[in-house]
Amino acid sequence: MALRVISRSVRLLGQIQRCRPLMPTNQTARCVSQAEAASQPEPGADENEAVNPTFVNRNPRNLEQMALAVKDRGWKTIWPHREFYHRLEFSRTQHHVTAHVFSSSSPVPVLSCSTKEWALKKELASTSCVAACQAVGEVLAHRCQQAGITRMVYRAIPWTYRSDAVQSFRSAMKEGGITLSEPRRKYIST
Repeated sequence: MALRVISRSVRLLGQIQRCRPLMPTNQTARCVSQAEAASQPEPGADENEAVNPTFVNRNPRNLEQMALAVKDRGWKTIWPHREFYHRLEFSRTQHHVTAHVFSSSSPVPVLSCSTKEWALKKELASTSCVAACQAVGEVLAHRCQQAGITRMVYRAIPWTYRSDAVQSFRSAMKEGGITLSEPRRKYIST
């Protein structure tokens, strides 16, 4: 007997129709049958693919990524040159290794990494050795990938370029997926 009541209530639950309130919530709701719901028009695929004729690109780095943005050239006598979107600066002192990524529009670093950071310092035996330079390169490459910066200019000081520390830093950045050169600016005629 109890089994029949349960199976009957399950059948009734299957027949319950969808309800849609047509009036404010404090009044009663009217049920719509499935036949009525099926007669309502479905949105067409053409409506979904319509493009707004007044499209505005809100990505500020889009022109930079397509190499169409203007690079500030500065004076030819200035060193380091200012013709870049992002510039990598690597410095090594007696006690620490530091790397910064600068944007062309700001003198404040966009990203930085140093052996002065506790999370990096506690993993290293020495904060100024070649292994520290490689660790700084790996961490900075990961941070650049997370920020969406994959290309930057790196111009090492000529007399320090051949050192093992600088070479290990550069190789760690390259292995992290960072390209240490930028594309030449494209000029589009209008």
